[in-house]
Amino acid sequence: MNQQSTKGPRTALSRSQQAALVKLLGDDDESVVQSIRDTIFSYGAGAQSWLEPYLLDNDPRVRSRVRQVVHELGRKAADTEFLSFCIGSGEDLDIEQGEWLLARTRHPEINTAGYQAVIDSFAADLQREIDPASGAEGILATINNYLFERQGFFGNEEEYYDPENSYLNSVMDRRTGNPVSLCLIYLFVARRLKLPAVGIGMPGHFLLRFQFSTGAVFVDAFNGGRILSKADCVKHLTSSNHGFLEAYLAPISPRRTLLRVCSNLHHIYKELDADQEAIRLQGYLIALAK
Repeated sequence: MNQQSTKGPRTALSRSQQAALVKLLGDDDESVVQSIRDTIFSYGAGAQSWLEPYLLDNDPRVRSRVRQVVHELGRKAADTEFLSFCIGSGEDLDIEQGEWLLARTRHPEINTAGYQAVIDSFAADLQREIDPASGAEGILATINNYLFERQGFFGNEEEYYDPENSYLNSVMDRRTGNPVSLCLIYLFVARRLKLPAVGIGMPGHFLLRFQFSTGAVFVDAFNGGRILSKADCVKHLTSSNHGFLEAYLAPISPRRTLLRVCSNLHHIYKELDADQEAIRLQGYLIALAK
């Protein structure tokens, strides 16, 4: 069998054939609907363009099922893009790009450029408000007030293991997340302000470290931007039974950060018995571990 024949007749479908196929998504028989779904999926991402007009179909059942199919096609395309990014990038990958690509694997419809524009606006506001002469304490106090008081970001303690805490679009929309996601938003703002920030992947917690001329300062974005010294970090590590190793306070690479995000999600989906999601994340872990 040649390569063309294995792809099926998708390029030969007329508009009337496409319409007939889509209308069958409104069938009462679930087995028929599943068969039609499988057929549409066999056409790959190209089916999305001729499915989208039916998102406004008069039949609410067709609309709903087309929406589901379009969403899943978008996720499959986003999977491919994210895996390609992971495999083709090195240790110092673009963590902001990687985080938005990961978000699209769950929410393929999001406008990532729009979210990045919002982060741009945060930085632009802060650029006008920060007084460089105020020193490390004053600079971080201004950022903390802006992000956690005025913008309302906070650590999601009540639903700590909600998967949405790891997807940046949801974190931006809901203004809540886990330690890594909140640190990343803080980091992306800091980078736009050209501040010397890096991620610190401590066991059990994630922080940012700012290296000022007066020394290193650690920021706990999950807890409202709480300022920590190295001694505070050592105390936290020992009191939480991790013990202290100097490596625990060393910067974590962008690739390791993305791996940590995916590892957290993989663990959460397994705990939720969301098998298909766990399998999806397992693929990301394999790609990032290479």
